[in-house]
Amino acid sequence: MAQEVRGVIARAKGAPVEIETIVVPDPGPGEAVVRVQACGVCHTDLHYREGGINDEFPFLLGHEAAGVVESVGDGVTDLEPGDYVILNWRAVCGTCRACLRGRPWYCFSTFNASQPMTLTDGTALTPALGIGAFAEKTLVHSGQCTKVDPDAAPEAAGLLGCGIMAGIGAAVNTGNVTRGDSVAVIGCGGVGCASIAGAAIAGATKIIAVDLDERKLEWAKKFGATHTVNAKDVDVVEAVKELTGGFGADVVIEAVGRPETWKQAFYARDLAGTVVLVGVPTPDMRLEMPMIDFFSHGGSLKSSWYGDCLPSRDFPYLIDLYQQGRLDLDAFVTEKITPTQVEDAFTKMHHGDVLRSVVVF
Repeated sequence: MAQEVRGVIARAKGAPVEIETIVVPDPGPGEAVVRVQACGVCHTDLHYREGGINDEFPFLLGHEAAGVVESVGDGVTDLEPGDYVILNWRAVCGTCRACLRGRPWYCFSTFNASQPMTLTDGTALTPALGIGAFAEKTLVHSGQCTKVDPDAAPEAAGLLGCGIMAGIGAAVNTGNVTRGDSVAVIGCGGVGCASIAGAAIAGATKIIAVDLDERKLEWAKKFGATHTVNAKDVDVVEAVKELTGGFGADVVIEAVGRPETWKQAFYARDLAGTVVLVGVPTPDMRLEMPMIDFFSHGGSLKSSWYGDCLPSRDFPYLIDLYQQGRLDLDAFVTEKITPTQVEDAFTKMHHGDVLRSVVVF
C-alpha cells in the first residue's frame, strides 16, 4: 500500500523549495523503500533547483543519505527490512561494456527505481540523482542500497553517498595517489577537503590546499593539508612549485570546476604528473590552451565520476576507517537541520559558510 510522507521539492527554476506530501509506492521488482535517517545538502541539489541538470521539474531533492530498509520488492535477495544502508547513485548493471570489461566503477547503465514517486495530485517527481532523499521515505532500486555497519552515525555515513565519496575517490581511485606523493587540491569546500582526506589516507607526504577563503584553508588543515596557499595573495602555480622543489605536485586535484582553476592545476603539476577534474563545470565553460603544452607536459588528464567509486567496495571500507578514527566524517557535518531549513542551507552553502548541512529526520 502506497505511503504518504513529507518531502522537499523544487517546482520551478530558481524558485524556493517547498515542503509537500509525497506518495511513495510499494516497492516493485528490484526496488526498495528506505526510511531516511539523514541526508546531506549537496551542491548538486542546488544545481537541480537552478535548472542546471535538466528541466524535468518538479524535483524531489536530496541524495546524500543513510537510512533503514523498510520493505523490498520481488526478486530482491541481497537486502531485507532492517538493513542499514547508504544510498548511492551508481547501482551497477553488471552487463554494460564497462562492467563486462571488469570496470564496474564506470558502469554506463546504472539502475534507478522504475516506479515514480508523486505528489498527491499524481504529478510525477524526478528524484535527484535517482534517489530523492529529502523525504521521510524514498523508493530506490535495490542496487542503490549499500549495507554498512549500523553503528555508524547516519548524518556522517550518508555523506559518502555523493560529495565526500567523490572527493576521496578523486584522490584514491582516479588520481591513484600513493605513499610519498605530493598532492595539491584547488578548492577546499566539501569535495576538496574530502580529496585532502583521501590523499592523507593514501599516504601522500605533502598535501597543499589552495583556496581564496582562509576559513576553508583552516578546514583543510583538519583533514590533512600540510601546507596552504591563499590564491588571493600569490600566484598558485608558482606557490605550488615552490613547495615542491620547483617541480610541481605529482597529483593536482581541481575541485572547483572552472577553466582558470583547471589551468592552474595543469601548470602546477610536475612533468608526467596527473590532473584530476572533480569540480563540475557548467555547460557554457570553455578552455583554450596551446596544444603543445599538453604534449610537452605529458602525464594524465582525468575526470573523476563520483570518485570512480564502487559503492559495494568503497562504502564499507570508508565506514571502517571512520569507526577506527582514521577518517573524520563527523568533521564534515557543519550543522544538523530540519527539512524546513533546506533553503537556508542552500544560501549558506553558496556563501561558503558550511562544509555540509545535514537534514536529520
